[in-house]
Amino acid sequence: MKFKKVVAFATVMAMAMSMAACSTGSSTSTSSSSEAAVEENTTTEESTEETTEAEATEEVAEETTQVSGKVSMSGSTSMEKYVSALIETYAEINPNITVTAEYVGSGAGVEQVIAGSVDIGNSSRNLKDAEVESGAVENIVAIDGIAVVVDPANTVEDLSQEDLIVIYTGEITNWSELGGSDTPIVVIGREAGSGTRGAFEELLGIEDACAYASGLDSTGAVIATVAATEGAIGYASLDSLNDTVAALKLDGVEATEENIVAGEYFLCRPFVMATNGEISEQSEAVQAWFDFVYSDEGKAVAVEVGLITVD
Repeated sequence: MKFKKVVAFATVMAMAMSMAACSTGSSTSTSSSSEAAVEENTTTEESTEETTEAEATEEVAEETTQVSGKVSMSGSTSMEKYVSALIETYAEINPNITVTAEYVGSGAGVEQVIAGSVDIGNSSRNLKDAEVESGAVENIVAIDGIAVVVDPANTVEDLSQEDLIVIYTGEITNWSELGGSDTPIVVIGREAGSGTRGAFEELLGIEDACAYASGLDSTGAVIATVAATEGAIGYASLDSLNDTVAALKLDGVEATEENIVAGEYFLCRPFVMATNGEISEQSEAVQAWFDFVYSDEGKAVAVEVGLITVD
């Protein structure tokens, strides 16, 4: 009897010790798993911090390696709205490059770039053979339409190409001859050397044959004068139009971007940023500027001001 009690007691003690051992093993395993999890989280956090720091360093390095310098431009007054918008946008993209522009007419701008006075000569017409022979390179950056405008009271809404020719050469001098009121035609144009004037006369084939009442030195002056002068007619860059003047249809076609792209509106011309030599031969700052002008961001600026982009 005593022997059985001893055996029973021994059995109970063995079971208790076994359970204690299991409990200790389980506790040790749980502790090890927790420590592993903490170590894993710490490693992940450290890895994330290292990645963030690497990205930040890369961004700073990219900003630091942006090209710096200056770009000077001079030329077409018709390109002022476009160029000013480009400069404003580019200043946000790369503040390390300072871009300046003067608006003195296409001919003067091309002359200055050939002479080395500026980096870029802005021209609202194709370059002349003599300019190209002198080293100027024609870099077309956008396409613009030339609108024919009259004062808002004019009842004539549509002119043919031939009508424009006889008006600007002085063969017709009264709007009544074109179905309008008995009002003298006041022929307004741009000054000699203007890219808009050069393109307009070349497209109509009337170079040096125009009978201008006034030759004005800017697109804004043409629009203001036509708006304020009864019987006046003038021409201006499509992107400069406003509601102070009325834009005429030409051969039944409105002056719109869509019609220019479709090839239905005949008065259109290129916007050129001429360089003395190829773009690849220019300074890093000038090359960076052209990279922007031809980029998606640059093309968006052209579209915003009413121009047609080029590839």
